[in-house]
Amino acid sequence: MEMTLRWFGKKFDSVTLEQIRQIPGVEGVITTLYDIPAGEVWPLERILKLQSEVNEIGLKISGIESVNIHDAIKTGDKSRDYYIDNYIETLKNLGESGIRMVCYNFMPVFDWTRSDLAKKREDGSTVLSYDQDIIDAIDPEKMFGAIEKKSNGFILPGWEPERLGKVKELFKQYREVDDEKLFHNLVYFLKAIRPVCEKYGIHMAIHPDDPAWPVFKLPRIVTGKESILRILKAVDSEFNGITLCTGSLGSKRENDICDIIKAAQGRIHFAHLRNIRHLSAGKFDEAAHLSRDGSLDMYAIVKTLYGSGFCGPVRPDHGRSIWGEKSMPGYGLYDRALGACYLNGLIEAAEKEESESV
Repeated sequence: MEMTLRWFGKKFDSVTLEQIRQIPGVEGVITTLYDIPAGEVWPLERILKLQSEVNEIGLKISGIESVNIHDAIKTGDKSRDYYIDNYIETLKNLGESGIRMVCYNFMPVFDWTRSDLAKKREDGSTVLSYDQDIIDAIDPEKMFGAIEKKSNGFILPGWEPERLGKVKELFKQYREVDDEKLFHNLVYFLKAIRPVCEKYGIHMAIHPDDPAWPVFKLPRIVTGKESILRILKAVDSEFNGITLCTGSLGSKRENDICDIIKAAQGRIHFAHLRNIRHLSAGKFDEAAHLSRDGSLDMYAIVKTLYGSGFCGPVRPDHGRSIWGEKSMPGYGLYDRALGACYLNGLIEAAEKEESESV
């Protein structure tokens, strides 16, 4: 497996490439052109400039997260072919640059949802948290404003400025979109981009819904084993794969993540490895990556992932805010660096256990 860290670029991230380079075992970054709105083409020269910036530090771009999907594609609007053509052009430019993995999501309106971006824990750190009772009491049209106030001044992934003030309009766009329509719009998109992906060997890795159930009555189509297998079967090509996000899938207690790994073997192109702590139905806190700090058996997950033959990029996901660091919620340096080291230890153990058993 290839250990990476997510990086949002010099303009948007509090974490520097120089700092990432010093984390033991981290070989690359998962990055993006954060300032380009969904639906616009990523120019080749911008991609190459970003690539050069990363390479100069001694790292590489291991994948892109994300090339965001325009809402017209998700809703099946009559303008979707225009935005799909733009997406294909972006994929072509990424392919020309040698980038072979793109993580994306197909969540309507809100790419992820939390009720608290800085819930204080008993150890004094703060974490992202979800409480369905709180979410149910929130006016979704005011959600962006509430999130913006608690983001430490950073733009959050999935909550970009161009979406601010458009929530009411976005909800209208999705009024006639149920789970089935959203699924078929995803299939339409995947079939359209298949030729360019197969030409350049680009692996598309869809991210599970976060959390893995409907929020504000919006449709959800990537929530567990059954829905994942349906997507993989609908466009049965190696390019069409998933991002194994243990936190998103783990939000639903009944999801057996090790079983999902086995079922999707060969079609997992990227992994977000993080832990969460279940509190009660519909309520969870994010946790340190260490197994005993949360509800997920990270050792079993890493061992199963390694045993499946997966050798692609992985990254620690959302971290706690610790040691007084001010950063984008979930994306500080310190706890993610600790997470990378812990995960590298689990990977090393899995490798040595396999070699000793031969």
